[in-house]
Amino acid sequence: MRRFTAVGAVVTLVDIAVVLALRGVFGLPVIAADAIAIAAAAALSFSLRRLDQPGPYLRATFAAGLLDIVVLRVGVEALPLLPAKLIALSAAALVRLLLYRGLSRPQIRTHQALRTDRPPPPGDVRFSVVVPAYKEGPRIAGTVARLRDALEGIETEIVVVDDGSGDSTADAARAAGADQVVVQPVNKGKGAAVRAGVLAARGRTIAFTDADLAYPPAQLARLLHEAEAGWDMVVGSRRHVDTTTLVRARRVRELSGRLFNLFTLIALLGQYRDTQCGLKAFRSDAARRLFGAARVDGFAFDVELFHLAERYRLSLEEVPVELANTETSTVRVGVDAVRMVRDLIRIRALASSGSYDEHRR
Repeated sequence: MRRFTAVGAVVTLVDIAVVLALRGVFGLPVIAADAIAIAAAAALSFSLRRLDQPGPYLRATFAAGLLDIVVLRVGVEALPLLPAKLIALSAAALVRLLLYRGLSRPQIRTHQALRTDRPPPPGDVRFSVVVPAYKEGPRIAGTVARLRDALEGIETEIVVVDDGSGDSTADAARAAGADQVVVQPVNKGKGAAVRAGVLAARGRTIAFTDADLAYPPAQLARLLHEAEAGWDMVVGSRRHVDTTTLVRARRVRELSGRLFNLFTLIALLGQYRDTQCGLKAFRSDAARRLFGAARVDGFAFDVELFHLAERYRLSLEEVPVELANTETSTVRVGVDAVRMVRDLIRIRALASSGSYDEHRR
């Protein structure tokens, strides 16, 4: 985050300093001074940032630069140079962001839609299902039993991750016959729990679902089939046209989910119907790539997975789900919404700093 902020600040200061110097000291016309300042700032920005899509970035920067020049030229008729330049910078920054994402989106989604036929991924069992659990002692046994029944006939490993519950969750999961029970010493968050479970799983396909089974578990077989058909990442979507909702969530929770989906534009180039569905599956090789790089411990970890899938050019399929909402979720809408937005900004900062680059790990 510090590097991300520092790069933005340095580039902006260079832009402002150059235009002020060229105009005030050397007396260049406003348009010429601003054009040179923008070019210098853009070159510096491009050299300091590690860009997933340099082509769209350069085209968006060029268009935003033209807007900067026009706004500044008009602004100096009524304002001193510095405030006029700040207004021009703000307008250009917004346009650059929107254009960059608009130009990048078709490339991202086209590549994600390319499923390839490949040999089966590594793994000792056919299917692993990871269940993150926090203070789920009273119902985790029922969760394990329902998963067994729904996936009968499929070689399945059930991995329960006790996320520092401090209750009987781990013991109840073992007694219920979970194949692995991973215990986090302290509560770290859903993202950390899923990551620990995925990295411990032995399946050739690895999925995760919530302990409350808000998504009836028979649907996991469909995700398994799609992953075995060659998709790197298969994600459930509550916004898919074929999704069935058996019991609706509270209105405030539905609204917060839709608003959060808009905020994901901070971190994602592609446009997805639903990033937060708690039902996802992966080829094991793709899962280890994604979760080996992931850093976010909270609920925004799903968005991080989408970002990494974009970055690593993995194929992705969205599938409809059957949803039976539950009112016993541990999600706190207000508090977790703030944390999610904070994590989205962190994902963008990690991406810009090169922290997700595979050659650096």
